[in-house]
Amino acid sequence: MAKRTSLKDSTCPVARSMEVIGDCWTMMIIRDAMLGARRFGEFQKSLGLAKNILAVRLKALVEDGILKLEPAADGSAYQDYVLTPKGQAVHPIMVALRQWGEDYAFKPGEPTTIMVDRKTGKQIKKLELHAADGRLLSYGDTTIVPSTA
Repeated sequence: MAKRTSLKDSTCPVARSMEVIGDCWTMMIIRDAMLGARRFGEFQKSLGLAKNILAVRLKALVEDGILKLEPAADGSAYQDYVLTPKGQAVHPIMVALRQWGEDYAFKPGEPTTIMVDRKTGKQIKKLELHAADGRLLSYGDTTIVPSTA
C-alpha cells in the first residue's frame, strides 16, 4: 500500500483542511463531540471503531487543537475530550455536509434525521454563500486568487 502524501505544507486551504479533518473517522469523532460525547468509551460505542484507530484519531485531534483533554466533569479519574474553539469552528462544515447528505445521500422515503433549531424546534435553513454586498453566490460565481496577507 502506497504511503499517502502529506498536504500540511500545501498552499491550498482546502488541502490543509483535509489534512486535519478530512478523514472519515475524524469527522465522525468531531460529529459525536458536537453531539455531546466526551469519553473514549462513548466515542468507541457510538462509532464501533477499533480502539487503536480511535486512540490515534483522538490523539491527532488533540495535537491539532480540535479537541482538548480536561479532567472529567464528574470528578472521576477519567479525562474528557472537549471541543476547542477551533473544533467548534468545524460546525458550519458539518452542517454543510449534513445538508448535502439530506439532499443527496438518501433514497426517497428512507429514514434519516434533520437538524433543528433548539429554541424553535424548526428545521434550519440551508446554508448560503453571500458576496460582501449581500448577493447570493452559487457555483461558478467565485474564483481563487492569491492572498494579500
